[in-house]
Amino acid sequence: MASSSLTPLSFSLSSELLPSGSSHKPNSLSWSSSFPQLRISASSIPCPSNLSFHKKFVIEAAWTRRSRSEAAKKPNRKSWKQRTDMYLRPFLLNVFFSKRFIHAKVMHRGTSKVISVATTNSRDLRNTLPSLTDNDAARVIGKLIAERSKEADVYAIAYEPGKNERIEGRLGIILDTIQQNGIIFV
Repeated sequence: MASSSLTPLSFSLSSELLPSGSSHKPNSLSWSSSFPQLRISASSIPCPSNLSFHKKFVIEAAWTRRSRSEAAKKPNRKSWKQRTDMYLRPFLLNVFFSKRFIHAKVMHRGTSKVISVATTNSRDLRNTLPSLTDNDAARVIGKLIAERSKEADVYAIAYEPGKNERIEGRLGIILDTIQQNGIIFV
């Protein structure tokens, strides 16, 4: 490449405030009207002579609320739903199935206080139920959770299934039994 294709150019940027004696009033009340006026002159810029870039010189500025470094500090900001859901649906049902038992509890999301608990591992159920993991045990757990939640004046609870969790089988039986006993799912 020959050096003759580039032309030497100069660039100057000056920021001058308006004279203090002038009675200049801003055209609008926007935040950009409070900035000093900039006088930008681009007499010439080094660029290839075959481009017509030197005829149009554009300065672009991006005004963002947060810089990239600030955005990088908080990459996992929660969505609006994630931030407000615990106040709109405060009571959450948690169900766990192990190989030997079924555990269920209703918790208050904001305070992490346990409202009601039922498990087939408790002494009264362990001795009375023939099987601690079958469909009948799921019905008993659902009925106990509903009764104990009503005692604590909780009549509406939420259940959020896991990522690959389907509401069927024993889980579906527990949820249906809770609903049949007067608890509303929101």
